[in-house]
Amino acid sequence: MLPTIAYTGHVDPGGPPARRTLPHLQIVKLSVGEMDNNAYLLTCRRTGEHLLIDAAAEPDRLLALLDGGPLTAIVTTHRHADHWQALAAVAARTGARVLAHRLDAPALPVTVDVAVEDGDTIDLGETSLRVVHLGGHTPGSIALVHRDPAGTAHLFTGDGLFPGGVGGTWGDRQAFDTLFGNVRRALFGAHDDTAWVYPGHGDDTTLGRERPHLDAWAMRGW
Repeated sequence: MLPTIAYTGHVDPGGPPARRTLPHLQIVKLSVGEMDNNAYLLTCRRTGEHLLIDAAAEPDRLLALLDGGPLTAIVTTHRHADHWQALAAVAARTGARVLAHRLDAPALPVTVDVAVEDGDTIDLGETSLRVVHLGGHTPGSIALVHRDPAGTAHLFTGDGLFPGGVGGTWGDRQAFDTLFGNVRRALFGAHDDTAWVYPGHGDDTTLGRERPHLDAWAMRGW
């Protein structure tokens, strides 16, 4: 595995990955590609099995994150091309299963092995993640939720939620209302302020940091 830096939630394009260790899960965050996409390698600490969230770009840098355990799955959070430029290469070189929501799966450049739905569980060794459907940014946008033993939720939100707002809907008020409603109900409504947010671009945040701004987001749109 590449040398890592201390975890603050920030990584630089072309820079080293950052590692965070939870009781059951290790998280490595790496910025890849021209659009500063975040890729997250999750590892079960008991079995060493890996899962990659968004094989966005730079397959060699993504593969260099692996430290001997098998890459068992690649989850694509949504169908926009900046989130899957390395998907075909990483899947071919590792044999990992490809997972995505059924509504976005046909737009990906490889065959999806498992089409997930809201509420599904994705197993990773002796731990797991829950799928949350956040349609609106794209029809099949998803987030993944891991809850640690202390009860803290860790939310991998793709382009559904960022510091400062939900993902773009390009002036489509219906799509914005769908996405905002999903984020408000399924993320802010289901988790407390300690929930940690790992977005598809940029720095991490928490629900507590963002919650005071929900009404302003609703008025602003995106």
